[in-house]
Amino acid sequence: MIAFEKAYEVVMSAARALPSERVSLDNALGRILAEDVESDIDIPPFNKSAMDGFACRRSDLGNELTIVETIPAGYVPHKSIGANECAKIMTGGVVPEGADCVIMKEYVETTTENSVRFVGAKTADNICRRGEDITAGEIVLRKGTRIGPEQIAVLASVGQVQVEVSKRASVGVIATGDELVEPSLRPGPSQIRNSNIFQLTAQIESIGAVARNYGIARDTTAEIDGAVKRGFEENDVVIVSGGVSVGDFDLVPGILRQNDVELLFEKVAIKPGKPTVFGLSEKGYCFGLPGNPVSTFVLFELLVKPFLYKLMGCDYKAVTIRAALAGGIRSRKSDRDSWMPVVFPRAGEAEPVEYHGSAHISALCEAQGLICLPAGTAAIEKGTIVAVRLI
Repeated sequence: MIAFEKAYEVVMSAARALPSERVSLDNALGRILAEDVESDIDIPPFNKSAMDGFACRRSDLGNELTIVETIPAGYVPHKSIGANECAKIMTGGVVPEGADCVIMKEYVETTTENSVRFVGAKTADNICRRGEDITAGEIVLRKGTRIGPEQIAVLASVGQVQVEVSKRASVGVIATGDELVEPSLRPGPSQIRNSNIFQLTAQIESIGAVARNYGIARDTTAEIDGAVKRGFEENDVVIVSGGVSVGDFDLVPGILRQNDVELLFEKVAIKPGKPTVFGLSEKGYCFGLPGNPVSTFVLFELLVKPFLYKLMGCDYKAVTIRAALAGGIRSRKSDRDSWMPVVFPRAGEAEPVEYHGSAHISALCEAQGLICLPAGTAAIEKGTIVAVRLI
C-alpha cells in the first residue's frame, strides 16, 4: 500500500500527451489548446467611443460646438474635428481625427439645430484606445488552456476559426460483478443496479474526454478478459470498476497482468478507495477502481481526472477554498487519508453531510466539496480552518 501522494506522482509521471488535431471554432468548446494563440490585430482595432455622445476636443469643452458629422458604429469618419467642432457618435463608433474625448449625450444641451454645448462639470475621455486590450502579435491564450465560452469569444476576436487542440482521450469503462444488473431492470435478491459505469462516463465526458460503455462483465476470467482486451484495442485508457480487492472473485489485477499490464500499485492509503489499481502497457493505461460508487467517484476526482487532463495537455488544478468547519469530525481509524463530503451551510463555513460510507452515493448529490482528514489525524475540531476541494 502506498501513500496517496506517491500514487498521484506515479500516475502523473506515467501520462504522455496525446497528439494534436485541428478543429473548427464551432467544435472547440471543452478542448485543450495545443499551441499558443496570437492576435492578428489590435483590439480594439481603432479608437472607439465607449458611449453615445459627441466627439470633440477637450480644449473646446467650454464653447459651443458645431456638429460636422454623425458617426454610427461600423461607419468610417469622413471629417476630422477642428476648433469648436464635434461629431455626434454612437457607442462603438470610430473616434474621428482631432477628437480627444467623447462627452456623454446626457451632459449636452442643444443650442441650435447643428450645435451643442457641454453642461457637465467634467468628463472622462470615454474612448477605448486602439490596442488597449490586446496588441497585434500578443499571445492571448496559452497552450494547455481548456477552451470555455470565454476562450471561444477570444478565439473568434483574433480570427482563429481553426484551432489546434489535443486529441480527446478515449476511455473504455467496464463494470464487473455478478450482482450487477442494468438500471432498466428491477434488482432481484442479492442484486444491485449498475450505477458506476454511468457515473464514470458522465465524469469522463464532463472534462471533454470520450467515454465508451462496455457494460457489465460477470466475475469470470473469460468475460473480464474479453472486455479488457476490447477496451485496450479501442481506447487510450481502460477503467475497470470492481473486482480489484482481495476476495476470491476479485480477478481484475491478475487478468491485467495476463494482458501484459505492468501494475505500478494495487493499494492506496486512502478512504474511500483503498483497493485502487493503476498500470500501463504498450496498448495503453488502466485504472482498477473499487466497486463502491463513492469510492469510484472520489478516486476519479482525485486521481483519474488530473491524469486524463494531462493526457490531453492540460495541467489540471482542483479549485480549493478555505472554510471553518461547522462541526467536529472523528475517525475510528487514522491509518489512511479520509475524504468526506461537505456542504456550505453559511458563507465561510463547511459542514459534513450525513454519510454512511462508500456505498452511500446519494450523499454526494447534496455535497459541494470534499475535505481530507489526513492519515495520523483522528479528529478535526469545530471551527478549524480546512481546505475544501470543490466538486
